[in-house]
Amino acid sequence: MPLRDTLARVEEDLAAGRVPVARQRLRGLVSSFPCDPAPRRRLAEVYRLYGEPAQAGRWMYLEEDRDAAETAAFEARYPAPAQRRAALGWDGPDSLAPTVFAREQLAALPAASPEDGETSGHSDVKGSLAAAGCLVLAIAFLAIWVIGVVALFR
Repeated sequence: MPLRDTLARVEEDLAAGRVPVARQRLRGLVSSFPCDPAPRRRLAEVYRLYGEPAQAGRWMYLEEDRDAAETAAFEARYPAPAQRRAALGWDGPDSLAPTVFAREQLAALPAASPEDGETSGHSDVKGSLAAAGCLVLAIAFLAIWVIGVVALFR
């Protein structure tokens, strides 16, 4: 669904009091259109309705007219620059940021690298689980094959 249509649905949801639905739609828009400031701004407004300044600061972080208290709350929740960068959900290069201010903010937030020690370790766990799953499948396949060969020669 196009950005404009989804934003219109968000407004309908908010008018009908379906704030959680509107918030979820906006989160989807931010992830689908990470370089567009409109969904981020609207999501910050919705989090203000919830009384969550850290989340409002998170989604207004790339805007020059952001609220200082919300920004401070966001920075307190995500103290490391790499954590802030990850929380912003910015997937593209910094050059795609819509304003000079946003590009400067992104440039000040380097992406986490394994050497930083700031990663959560989720990728290592996922890799281990994937390897274990493959091993279990290989053993199951081998067991079925052995049972089939034994049954064939009985």
